[in-house]
Amino acid sequence: MKHAHVHPRSQRIVSAFSSSVALAAMLCASACTKTDAATTRSSADSTVAAALADSAPSSTLALPVVAEPARDADLILRVTTTGQVRSDAAVKLRADVAGRVATVRVRPGTRVSKGDVLLTLDPYPFELAVREAKATADEAEQRYLESYVPESLVTGRGPTPAQRKALMNKAGLTGAQLKLERARFEQARANVTSPLDGTIDAIEVAAGESIGSGTPLLTVVDTRHLRIEAQVLEHDLPLVRVGGDARITSAGAPGREIRGRIDAVLPLVDSVTRAGRAIVRVVGDGTLKPGMYADVQLEAARLPARRLVPARAVIERDGRPLVFVVKDGRAQWTYILPGRSNGQDTEVLPDSSSGQIPVNAGDIVIVDGHLTLTHDAPVKVAPPREPPAGAPSRSGTTRRP
Repeated sequence: MKHAHVHPRSQRIVSAFSSSVALAAMLCASACTKTDAATTRSSADSTVAAALADSAPSSTLALPVVAEPARDADLILRVTTTGQVRSDAAVKLRADVAGRVATVRVRPGTRVSKGDVLLTLDPYPFELAVREAKATADEAEQRYLESYVPESLVTGRGPTPAQRKALMNKAGLTGAQLKLERARFEQARANVTSPLDGTIDAIEVAAGESIGSGTPLLTVVDTRHLRIEAQVLEHDLPLVRVGGDARITSAGAPGREIRGRIDAVLPLVDSVTRAGRAIVRVVGDGTLKPGMYADVQLEAARLPARRLVPARAVIERDGRPLVFVVKDGRAQWTYILPGRSNGQDTEVLPDSSSGQIPVNAGDIVIVDGHLTLTHDAPVKVAPPREPPAGAPSRSGTTRRP
């Protein structure tokens, strides 16, 4: 095998070129590594900066609060007491006539209207009694006519009123007519009807049962016209006025408030409890039921045309009462001189130095979320919560379902 001959000069050139290529490759690798590291450090620095920026608190963060407007209205002071709910009418129906129960058309809890048939007795005995009494009355009328008609045809004159009465009694017509009237009365009483609008409370008979006159049948309760007998301590009695407003709540209906009216203040005071009674009239809507105990707030005095803020809005800072008024999205505390309060509203009196009331009607005052606020803090007023059905609005009207 023959080997190719390479000139010594060409061999030196090739060796030098290879060394140059290797050096260039090493320099390129070093430069690329430095560039990637710089890029990586730059990216990490940006991420940390963004995280720090995100974690930094914003100086314009608005705190959520609940607020209500101040207003001009009458301030109603109240006497708080308790009482028992009673129905104006709880009628226990009894049988007017004897008979056998044919049908019972209602159940306990059924709502009924005045005149509705609740229970019926077997009608046949009553129909028979009416027919019998009618036959007896017809026979008596026939005898009565025969006693004077023939003579009247001859003489041409009828009997006088006194003679007519005597002839009717002699013929038995008067008694027969009374018996017919009673039979019809008893027939009508075979259908037991409701004497009022109300609710069936108890049923004491069943279909097929034979009953006598006076037997208890069922009870109908008027649940719409209610009264509350509220206990009023003797020193509060002079403050309560007939016609005043009353607000009623009950543990049996939490979250509901019913409006009533003071109908009477009774004259007697219990010698043991030293309390009198005020009668409150209420139109029932199913919230209150007879027999319930209720908490009652009775109107005791009415202070007209006062500047009012919600009682929850008034807090103290450094021993001075104030309210937070929302202006241009910021909570600004305003010192006030509070007057009388009924637990729901507080009167704001004029300032002793300027004579001006520091809160205007229509100013938005914070009632929730203000205990830790600072002056001029940015706030966001949440929409007011709707009161539960039946609760009074700020204007004093009652929301109904």
